[in-house]
Amino acid sequence: MRTDQILTRPERVFARLDREPERPAHLQTPQMSRHRVVLLGSTLAFYLAIVVAVLTTSWLVRLDWQVMFFRPYEQWPQLHAFLDYLVVLGQRGPTAVMVAAWLGWRSWRQHTLRPLITLGVALLLLNITVGAVKLGLGRLGPHYATQIGSAELFAGGDIFPSGHTANAVVTWGILAYLASTTVTRRVLSVVSAVVSLSVGATTVYLGTHWVSDVLLGWSAGLLIMLALPWFEPLIAAVEARVFAFRERLRRRLETGTVPVPVATALIPLLSAGGKWQLRLTDEPSPAAAAGGSAASQEPAATPVPVSAQAAAAGAGHAPAPRPPAHVSGRPHLIRSERTPVTPVGSRRPAHTERPPAGRAAARPAGG
Repeated sequence: MRTDQILTRPERVFARLDREPERPAHLQTPQMSRHRVVLLGSTLAFYLAIVVAVLTTSWLVRLDWQVMFFRPYEQWPQLHAFLDYLVVLGQRGPTAVMVAAWLGWRSWRQHTLRPLITLGVALLLLNITVGAVKLGLGRLGPHYATQIGSAELFAGGDIFPSGHTANAVVTWGILAYLASTTVTRRVLSVVSAVVSLSVGATTVYLGTHWVSDVLLGWSAGLLIMLALPWFEPLIAAVEARVFAFRERLRRRLETGTVPVPVATALIPLLSAGGKWQLRLTDEPSPAAAAGGSAASQEPAATPVPVSAQAAAAGAGHAPAPRPPAHVSGRPHLIRSERTPVTPVGSRRPAHTERPPAGRAAARPAGG
């Protein structure tokens, strides 16, 4: 019987997760080639040209108004129900969940976090760049326009560039960016381009965006996809940190290090006057810090009374060394703050004379 048939399904899952990080040999990281740099520069020039055309209220703004007055949703009403569902492919929430589920499965199969981290970096760049331009220009949409022929800028809107279009380019384009083979990358590039173009045209059909909004959204998403190779070192560093943290956590769980509990104890100390005293301390003893092994093998030291020390000195023997004074970081407690200690044994004096067993003690004669 094969080993993988003996293991249960959860054990196989954990066995795969416990492997060392590895990356297939055919999975190549895209590089910032000269061709990609040229495309990036051309897309950036197109992006700036659209922004300038809208700021100067040029022919592009007039085209926006002509399409808005044409009202495509009234010209082809039979497409409205279908395009209402198609535009969901550009919404950030549903598309991010679908793509993240697929990339999560790929990460588990290839045992690498690069697909998920790349998706996170791309979405973060999308939110920062597109959101900043949206809030900075503040353009109103076709349904909220107030002045015919105006660009409707700096009016508190958030429509320029189109977030649906840019999100469709980035979310579906990340699948082509992370493709394992050249053929798969080309096929997915065509699919993502068709989806993003369809989503952008659908927003114009529904009247939620101007034509210039869609053009700027396409270029904004393409800029992010073309610039992703510059962020590959950051993606690799984040992946290495995550795996290092996982390894430290695994070692900590395997060793099972438990801190030594600190208990309050009474320690006998010899004061300057030659009398033994008891002091409260919350510091662990060396035996407790070592696991209690030394304390279990060696008996505790018995304090030597002062009279015994004096007798030993009179007999010509050197007095026993005094135990070192206890050094504690806390101040000495006054009598009212100390914990009362109950002495061991009885305080009654011992009887000097006891009657023999079986005889009663003599009683004084009664008067």
